[in-house]
Amino acid sequence: MSLTVYRRITQVAFILLVFLLPVLDIFRYDAASRELILFGQVWGLGLKDAFYAEQGLTASSHVALQIFLRAILPWLFALALFPLLGFLTGRLFCGWLCPEGALFELSDWLTVKIIGRRSLYRSRPNDPEPGPVNRVVYPVLALLCAAVIPVAGGMALTGYFVAPRTILHQVMTGDLTFGVKAGIIGVSIYMLTTSILVRHALCRYVCAAGLMQMLFGWASPVSLRVGMDTSRVDECTNCRGCDRACFMNVTPRRNRRDISCVNCGACIEACHRELNGRGLFHFSSDGGIIRPAGEAGAKPACSRLTGPAGDTGLTGH
Repeated sequence: MSLTVYRRITQVAFILLVFLLPVLDIFRYDAASRELILFGQVWGLGLKDAFYAEQGLTASSHVALQIFLRAILPWLFALALFPLLGFLTGRLFCGWLCPEGALFELSDWLTVKIIGRRSLYRSRPNDPEPGPVNRVVYPVLALLCAAVIPVAGGMALTGYFVAPRTILHQVMTGDLTFGVKAGIIGVSIYMLTTSILVRHALCRYVCAAGLMQMLFGWASPVSLRVGMDTSRVDECTNCRGCDRACFMNVTPRRNRRDISCVNCGACIEACHRELNGRGLFHFSSDGGIIRPAGEAGAKPACSRLTGPAGDTGLTGH
């Protein structure tokens, strides 16, 4: 299977996980009882009421320790997750798991099929080839996605604060409380706005999880990156398939650390198709550049990316 197929599987699996966590009481906060539910159990501080009434040093120390272990420490681990992922895998989460990123890719795909380019605002040099543009099927599909996906997402995320069974019952009966109604409508508006108007600009400049991965991945000497085999630069056909495949507007042939790269592998797959399975791009963790054998200090392969007809746009240094 191709990298894209594997990536779609991981994206769908993670979206299902996001939907199932509150349904199965694996993780959610019940706003009605003000309790955090974790694996079907109420996550509390593990303290009895008597401890709060005691004034001794032992009781106070026990209370402080429990608050640290069961309230502060778990949040520290949660906050450290994305920096750690960034340090080890770069923005792999963004490209392979993030539900919002998957939604933006779906929006890109539909826009290409409807108007022939990714952006609603203007054409870009790296826009993919649209292929046959269907003026009926894809607009209808886009309207269905706009009607179903935001509402489903609103119900799923509201389920982290209101019992999913309660939400389903209210939706089925049409008798929605203010909290459920506000949650579904708010999330729906957010998803529609970002997927239609903002898309990957949010990933670049706004998303906190993406920014943490971006910064730690850029600084890390061992982070996973896409590198180019500089020893085979002359094999590049200048098809620009790698450029067109990148929905983050990265130019892979520059062969440098780009903080916007989400390690999706689309450029790897495009180059492999063009060169019959011997593509120039590979995942690596040596700083993003695969050096030719015997050249410890080889520099990036690309000094220019465009040129006269027939020019590969690549020159070695």
